[in-house]
Amino acid sequence: MTLKHVLIGLWVCLSLVWVAGYSSTVAAPSEGKQSAKQPEEKQAGKSGQPKQTNELQPLPEGLGLAAKYPGDKGIEKDPAVVFADDFEDSASAADLRKKWDVVIHPGNISIADESAKNSGKRSLLLTIKKRTSGIATGVAKLLKGKEAQDVLFLRWYTKFDKDWFVPSGSVHNGGSISSQYFPGGRATPGVPGNGRNKFLANFENENSTGKTPGNMNIYLYHAEQPTRWGDHFYPSGKVLPFSWKRSGTATFGKQFVGRPDFSPKRGVWLCYEFMVKANTPGKHDGRIGMWLNGKLIGDFPNLRMRDIKSLMIDRFGVGVYIAKNTKRTNRKWYDNIVAATSYIGPMVTK
Repeated sequence: MTLKHVLIGLWVCLSLVWVAGYSSTVAAPSEGKQSAKQPEEKQAGKSGQPKQTNELQPLPEGLGLAAKYPGDKGIEKDPAVVFADDFEDSASAADLRKKWDVVIHPGNISIADESAKNSGKRSLLLTIKKRTSGIATGVAKLLKGKEAQDVLFLRWYTKFDKDWFVPSGSVHNGGSISSQYFPGGRATPGVPGNGRNKFLANFENENSTGKTPGNMNIYLYHAEQPTRWGDHFYPSGKVLPFSWKRSGTATFGKQFVGRPDFSPKRGVWLCYEFMVKANTPGKHDGRIGMWLNGKLIGDFPNLRMRDIKSLMIDRFGVGVYIAKNTKRTNRKWYDNIVAATSYIGPMVTK
């Protein structure tokens, strides 16, 4: 065999080795991504930004299913509606138990002779007088057994007292959607969510930010909260605590769109609505949306609230909690509360 044939044979062998190596370097990352994808999703939030794999679908705005029922009359008959109360059938706090499973501190609850958008003659009034210790009041509905949901929209009309003011301290007000946050009927503040025990989302106004009554935000107990207390999500993308490393796309993914933070007017009826979509267990496809008067004001995708399917929405309600109401009596009205499995939207008149 000549030197020429030896060199040709060597070149062919090296070529085959290079081709085989190239094939393995192309295939390995693909297989590696597939095999590593699930663990990465489970550990997201602890080591880098969570993955957001699905393109976000736009959330609705403007009119919703309520447009078919002027003044909300008959809205409870809609197949998507889980619950509705306009308080027209209640003359006192005692009557609330006909529709609501939980009535918290009924001594702070009354039925007012006014309604949102002149839709009726009555509304729910929550009153907290001056005091130095904390107190909560409100109403809640339980979703038992097959009534539990993976997705729920909650809409209500509300009005802050025109002079509402709380100087400092913890304040929770607005609507709440939760799963197993109230075992045996007792709240579990300070116990962090871990994906298997509970989650809770409140659409409320945070007393410590913005002008009184405080900026719109979502208060959330979920599987990736870094402290024992819930997170605050603001429409702009600001996340508390540790906003410098958790805000915007760091928590909500690359498709997040920030919107202005603001505080609502006092003394006027406004239409609030929010959606809680529980994630596929272990994945980052949970989502929370916020609307004011039918306008989308906040959208938080890429959330992981649960790791087990049995953690389903089992309670919703409205209320007020003030830790130190030391300056004045504060009042807040609620009316036309509707819970549904699809977007509800504001009331329309005849």
